[in-house]
Amino acid sequence: MPQRNFTSKGTVRATARFLYHTHTLCYNRHADYKARLLTHSTPIPAYDDQDARFAHAFRILEDAIVSRAFPAASVAVTHRDQLLALRTFGRFTYDPASLEPMTATLFDLASLTKVIATTSMAMVLYERGLLDLDLALISIVGEFSGEDPRRDEVTLRMLLAHSSGLPAYEKLFLRARTRDELLAAAFAMPLANDPGSHVEYSDIGFILLGVALERLADESLDRFCQREIFGPLALTHTSFKPAPELRSKIPPTADDQTFRHRIIQGEVQDENASVLGGVAAHAGLFANAQDVATFANAMLRAGIRSSDGTGEHGATGVLARRQTATEPTADRPEKLVFRPETVALFTTRESSPERTSRALGWDTPSPPSQSGRYFSPRSYGHLGYTGTSLWIDPERDISVTLLTNRTWPDCANQSIKQIRPRFHDAVFEVLGLADAATE
Repeated sequence: MPQRNFTSKGTVRATARFLYHTHTLCYNRHADYKARLLTHSTPIPAYDDQDARFAHAFRILEDAIVSRAFPAASVAVTHRDQLLALRTFGRFTYDPASLEPMTATLFDLASLTKVIATTSMAMVLYERGLLDLDLALISIVGEFSGEDPRRDEVTLRMLLAHSSGLPAYEKLFLRARTRDELLAAAFAMPLANDPGSHVEYSDIGFILLGVALERLADESLDRFCQREIFGPLALTHTSFKPAPELRSKIPPTADDQTFRHRIIQGEVQDENASVLGGVAAHAGLFANAQDVATFANAMLRAGIRSSDGTGEHGATGVLARRQTATEPTADRPEKLVFRPETVALFTTRESSPERTSRALGWDTPSPPSQSGRYFSPRSYGHLGYTGTSLWIDPERDISVTLLTNRTWPDCANQSIKQIRPRFHDAVFEVLGLADAATE
């Protein structure tokens, strides 16, 4: 067991000594480690014919820009370890003189932060035996305790699965001007429902989850993710808080005339995340489409290992989890950032509450779905408020990344809800996967 420290509020915290002693995935540990990871996780470019091959799918996005659903878009499609599409569309704004995005252009990922950063951090901590999914939140974040006895029932699993009973969204930024003030407001947030009774997608829940994960790791979310996830996967264009010199090269997401009173470009669009300093568990990550596709491909590789029997679905408990090594073996020549059984656990739909579509951190298709008609029931994905999305289908070995800035100049236009599933369907049809999906 790791050593434990108790904070001044009586909460328990894992020490960093245990965390790094068991660390096997530090990207600078061996000279050839990064090269092995790149061989494994980075899909092979194969998009020379993308304009002809995906003409119908691309036309959907071009028409969407003409109808002002969003000014800019960047897409990436992976299938069977190949990057079949990597393309950008439109301009940063609707001004014909504004910049055109390039494939290296960063977008504000909004709530894709929840899966690419926060859920991934939870997965790593889980594999190391530092995170018990059914641990009560108050045992780590004592500030969450209160007079309502139901608060004692909220677990980390519930926060990941959006079944904690916390409300969906609160404009905490209107009454909190600093990170500490906003966190204090989140700690005191009353429950809207009984924990575990039903699903309510909650930014507040993920803000609290982020605090718990940082205390377990004894390290900030951004630093942990850079070393443990972004670095090993060579996601060189993925980070929180892009450098000031990069901001003009990022599509703007809002003309904020009510809170920050400036154009929001190269800084997080979400106001609560802004008050938190731009690094938050629910929003704040920036990346380009190729990096998101590389992350998706890494998830697919581990997921396929799990589904073809090389993972250990039957293993339970910390000891069993540690028995599945991430080091290369004769049967598994590449190193994995995530173990197959961990990917299976976090991406499989929860059995409760009734009628939930949520996995741990991730969502799954539930008709009518933003994933469209053809993603299999084993698929998982997530959306971002700024008009971003990532959907992954381990059954058909495909991922589709769509990044836009649909919130420019404001968030009034909701037509991406019709455009996104049509685009996904067109991609599946081009690749001949639509028939298999309906069999």
